Amino acid sequence: MQVSSEPEPDAPAETGSSLTTPSVGEAMRRRVLGDAHVDRAQAAMTGFDAPFQDLITVAAWEQVWARPGWSLRERSMVTIALLAALGHEEELAMHLSASANTGASADDIREALLHVAIYAGVPAANTAFRIARPILAAMATPPSPELKPSPGLKP
Repeated sequence: MQVSSEPEPDAPAETGSSLTTPSVGEAMRRRVLGDAHVDRAQAAMTGFDAPFQDLITVAAWEQVWARPGWSLRERSMVTIALLAALGHEEELAMHLSASANTGASADDIREALLHVAIYAGVPAANTAFRIARPILAAMATPPSPELKPSPGLKP
């Protein structure tokens, strides 16, 4: 019988990550996706997928997103177009929501998706527009103010 030093696939990761200190990649991931998203991802991480989380934190967020040369807005538009073209709907929705943190506007996103229609196909763009509409509408709608009782009235 072989004994493995690997953690059980569904066991929580001992430290949440093999990265010992917050990295440039984690800071960028938090800046783009928001603390709540990153906190949820880290809380759900297991020993099985901790190496994958480390990989995307370093490769995507530190080595690509944190590079000089392009703004977060430009990176966001390219990422949205690529995810739409490849049909990665969950990631597309996540990055559409993250556009609130990157400066990519609804107009920017529409233009990127029009390019998707021409260069990757109308069905891919059609799906992306369907996903984008409610997300962008929700982002454009200010939160409703809390209803407060009128003075002298009991709630």
